[in-house]
Amino acid sequence: MVLVHGSLDRGDSFRRVVRRLDDLTSITYDRRGYQRSRSAGPPADVGGHVGDLVGVLEAVGAEDPAASVAVVGHSLGGLIALGAAVERPDLVAAVGAYEPPLPWLGFRRSGRGRDDAADPGLEAERFFRRMMGDRAWERLPERERASRRDDGPAMMAEFRALDEAPFDLTALAAPAVLGHGGEESARHHVEGTRWLSQRLRDATLVEMPSAGHGAHLSHPTQFAQLVREVMRRGTKRREAAG
Repeated sequence: MVLVHGSLDRGDSFRRVVRRLDDLTSITYDRRGYQRSRSAGPPADVGGHVGDLVGVLEAVGAEDPAASVAVVGHSLGGLIALGAAVERPDLVAAVGAYEPPLPWLGFRRSGRGRDDAADPGLEAERFFRRMMGDRAWERLPERERASRRDDGPAMMAEFRALDEAPFDLTALAAPAVLGHGGEESARHHVEGTRWLSQRLRDATLVEMPSAGHGAHLSHPTQFAQLVREVMRRGTKRREAAG
């Protein structure tokens, strides 16, 4: 199981989920431009992140060719997971995505614009406050706030890269499990996830009524159940293929 984080996040954010998957081999990593991978700088586009994930999957396959590998991503990480499954269907048995962003299709926050001249650190703080709440930001120690601001350039690069479709999602052949929250989730996230579930060849839609966008943090048990469903679908597919 490979878990892929979203914008202004890091691999460690899945630790509560991973604790509930202790019978599985779970891999998390900091995407390029974030935290421990910050020094590498962000890729030019989403395709760069997809390529990085494919590299992780190739390494897993080289170590254990018989492994059934599933990929689950949160938010933009979900879009990256879907992209890797489209690009390398031979490496991904099944894929999961929780509220993947689809802004090029019109599923975006109402009134949201992009200011290329904006300060990345300030935009990172605003994004965190919007997603997690003012109190969550104010509880962070100053060192952690500074670290989040330092991730601003990677976040801004991702926002710019989503002006156009990075790949054809409808080309996905692997079984997919798509999740979204309830009233706490933004309308564009919910509508986009539902739209996508209706257009993929083999998709299951999972709703977490009491969760919001940050379900991997607030509802790790339910998120882990989504992960297990992805694993179940992937194992079933591998067994059917012989």
